[in-house]
Amino acid sequence: MRLNGIRLSHRKNTENCATVEAACPERVVISMSQHIGAPAEPTVKAGDEVRVGTVIGNADTNMTCPIHSSVSGRVTGLGSLLLPNGKTCKTVEIEADGLQTPDEGLSPPVITDKASLAAAVRASGCCGMGGAGFPTHVKLAFDEKKTHIDTLIINAAECEPYITSDHREMMENSDGMINGMKLIREVLGIERVCIGIEENKPAAIKLFRQKLSHEKGFEVLKLRSSYPQGAEKVIAYNATGRVIGEGRLTSDYGIIVLNASTVGMINSYAETGMPFVARRVTIDGDAVGKPCNIRAPIGTPVIDLLNAAETDTENMKRLIAGGPMMGISLYDPTLPLLKTTNAFLAFLHEAEEAKPSPCIRCGRCIEACPLGLMPREFEHAYDKQDRERLNRLKINLCMNCGSCTYVCPAKRPLAEKNQLAKGFAMSPR
Repeated sequence: MRLNGIRLSHRKNTENCATVEAACPERVVISMSQHIGAPAEPTVKAGDEVRVGTVIGNADTNMTCPIHSSVSGRVTGLGSLLLPNGKTCKTVEIEADGLQTPDEGLSPPVITDKASLAAAVRASGCCGMGGAGFPTHVKLAFDEKKTHIDTLIINAAECEPYITSDHREMMENSDGMINGMKLIREVLGIERVCIGIEENKPAAIKLFRQKLSHEKGFEVLKLRSSYPQGAEKVIAYNATGRVIGEGRLTSDYGIIVLNASTVGMINSYAETGMPFVARRVTIDGDAVGKPCNIRAPIGTPVIDLLNAAETDTENMKRLIAGGPMMGISLYDPTLPLLKTTNAFLAFLHEAEEAKPSPCIRCGRCIEACPLGLMPREFEHAYDKQDRERLNRLKINLCMNCGSCTYVCPAKRPLAEKNQLAKGFAMSPR
């Protein structure tokens, strides 16, 4: 058995571009909503002096992460931000002094057991860096009475076109990643660590196989280059053969899945005490003069990163945060960098406006769906506003990967309808 998927042009133009450091921005706008779960509440006010790593936002709930200042300087105000998904969130605006002075209270955490590991990861502000933004400490704080974790999967598939930020993490911070894997494995008592890398990254596969050749319990898994190989349920199945059931977590099946950059960040915090205040992003697209990978403070205006990559912003017609399949179009290039953003793609042309024609019932959308769902039936049920049928068809399992729209010869907006259908099915009656 092999889960479905589609083949995409890789377009990994920046795979050999070593990471460059962005200049310190003059001003950052740091969102209080940068992860799945409850947003943080600002813990600072206008006029406060902050340093790099100072906590500026937090919430008294488990399903959240603290937010830290990514620059040293002065808080100029608290505001709100309209996110690309249409929601609004609170923000902290900071005028940088350019010195990047670390907070004097930072120090490496003391990690001795599972509880202290989860507490340290929460304090770091770490959330999934592959795009989903799930608070990482929640994954590590599983109930030992209900489940035994035997496998740690490092998700290094990076299956969307253009994006190479995880690839550069592997090539530039392989030792840090391995140390992070060892830390988690030792503390949690995990038997097997598997790092899954798509076959279109042979240099990374070779590097990790060399470095882990004498390490027992570690495996480098060469994955087929298909999309969405990096989806959590897909990579969990391909690495273990275990099918994650409806409404269940990978931890229910003895698996923890962490993104490649996430495990590198956990190790960095364990060694230095510096929380999640900056990240690497890929800048690419035909409007970009110098495609690159660049590390920048969280909250940096996207326009600063585009300018650093010599992007033709005057003629730019489309800007995407993330990849071309699951990314989201940005309405304003001055929006800030978020923890969950791994790429910005700038293009000189507008998105092609598809002209849908009637469904020919070819079944390609079902073949392409990684979970074998029926996107055309979702569309039909949604158009009929049939909530019960949508739930029978398992609309909640759709991961919004967009494969159905990509393969549809009739150019039907299946992925878009799936999003609307999920919201409708879960809304109050």
